[in-house]
Amino acid sequence: MAYKSFDELIKKVQNLESIKKVAVVVAEDEHTLEAVFKAKKDKIVEPILIGCKGKIKDILSNLNEALDEEAIIDATDDSEAARKAVELVNSGKVDFIMKGKIQTADLLKAVVDKEKGLQTGRIMSHVVIHEIPSYHKLLAVTDGGMMMYPNVEQKKEIIENAVETFVAMGYEKPKVAVLTAVEKVNPKMPETIDADELKQMNVNGEIKDCIVEGPISYDLTMSKESAKIKGFESEVTGDADILIVPNITAGNILGKSLVYTANAKMAGFIVGAKAPIVLTSRGSTSEEKYLSLVLSASAVK
Repeated sequence: MAYKSFDELIKKVQNLESIKKVAVVVAEDEHTLEAVFKAKKDKIVEPILIGCKGKIKDILSNLNEALDEEAIIDATDDSEAARKAVELVNSGKVDFIMKGKIQTADLLKAVVDKEKGLQTGRIMSHVVIHEIPSYHKLLAVTDGGMMMYPNVEQKKEIIENAVETFVAMGYEKPKVAVLTAVEKVNPKMPETIDADELKQMNVNGEIKDCIVEGPISYDLTMSKESAKIKGFESEVTGDADILIVPNITAGNILGKSLVYTANAKMAGFIVGAKAPIVLTSRGSTSEEKYLSLVLSASAVK
């Protein structure tokens, strides 16, 4: 199966047997709480808010929202709020975490703590999913937010993180394109060598539950017509679910290009930890934060 739009994904989450619980870290942020309470009203999540209890209550009052007293947890500072959120995940009391008014580094410090954190032994990577008007289904780009210059083994884990996410969302065998500038291996272009090796890992069963194509250029990935003209045959052409970029710069540029020039909607989160982590930027819209909550709720294992 594949989702054509975020609306389809929202309906899927609303039909789950249980509503997922999210811990919002340093929750005294109005835009974040607007998104959280929209998701609550839409039966996407049940929130637990962590931070300065007084400030959180003031914002809730301004928003004409209310929450049970036990669902607001006081924290003396950002570090304590992050630690409490991680504890809630480890104790099974919440399903995932959302960043509020906290620096990303402070949140991730608690997440990667060797003794009490959420590490699984695999790298953590950033997955962004786009709804693009000109494409027939949702499309993921990874990793444009965490891993700067991944080697081939790290790219393997980035693929595995994304594939596990899609399988949790209900996909059977997502199609993965390992993007490069060309569709042939070129010894002078290391990313093409990595892409070929990743494809062979998939063929040999080392990377499971997906179809990996690479090296493959963006035009061949997105257009069956372009692939036909160039004589490139693959199940992935014109039907990719996941795009693997060679580095963080390429991922960042591609993602922002889709949003700002192709009118794509987007949602993103960190995967590879024990639970999804909604890590939107300070400039993210309420819609992006809301859709990221939907995405995370759909991907909880």
